[in-house]
Amino acid sequence: MATLFLIRHALTAQTGRVLYGQAPGIDLDDRGRAEAARLAERFASVRLTAIYSSPLDRCTQTVEPLAAVKRLRVSLAPALIEMDTGSWTGRTLAQVRRTKLWRVVQAEPSRFRFPGGEGFVEAEARAVAAVDRIARRHPRGRVAVATHGDIVRIVLAHLLGTPLDDFQRIVVDTASVSVVVIDGSHRRVVLANDTGGLERFGEPAVAPWEAAADGGRRRRGKLRG
Repeated sequence: MATLFLIRHALTAQTGRVLYGQAPGIDLDDRGRAEAARLAERFASVRLTAIYSSPLDRCTQTVEPLAAVKRLRVSLAPALIEMDTGSWTGRTLAQVRRTKLWRVVQAEPSRFRFPGGEGFVEAEARAVAAVDRIARRHPRGRVAVATHGDIVRIVLAHLLGTPLDDFQRIVVDTASVSVVVIDGSHRRVVLANDTGGLERFGEPAVAPWEAAADGGRRRRGKLRG
């Protein structure tokens, strides 16, 4: 049973203003660096097995302080990169919201493909496959996975059985942590969009869903609410 901590990257100067897609060289700003430092503190009680990241700078920079504290290297996961926004890359959100296509993005993203770029169905397929690969690679691990807001939301929607067209109902803030448990075909979303402490995932505490999945073999005395 793999426990994956899905992390949206921390703030950049362009977050919420510009559709920067897969453009390289977008760094965290001072606020983002503070969020990344706080993220490392939030994981203080969590014994991580591995750390994976989208190859884009804003994601790797988000988990570098965490990797330093945990003495783990950051493994790049290209399939968890942001969506390819094609000719919309670099345009402001204010600009694209005025287009007719924006209504399709909001109402039926499963039918939408960024002009010259990627479709949401394609992004869903690669992101879900990447998460499954990581879970299989660390079947008993606790793994931090840094990626992008839409990718986190798409993966959460898939695991919840929510239609892709409704994935934008899920809110994912910068530097937030969403926790999923994957055990073969059994999947659970344990936590979504958390920006506080992660003490409940610390050792030696055993989360209730872990005890249930383990057939109750762990000591009940370790369970904490």
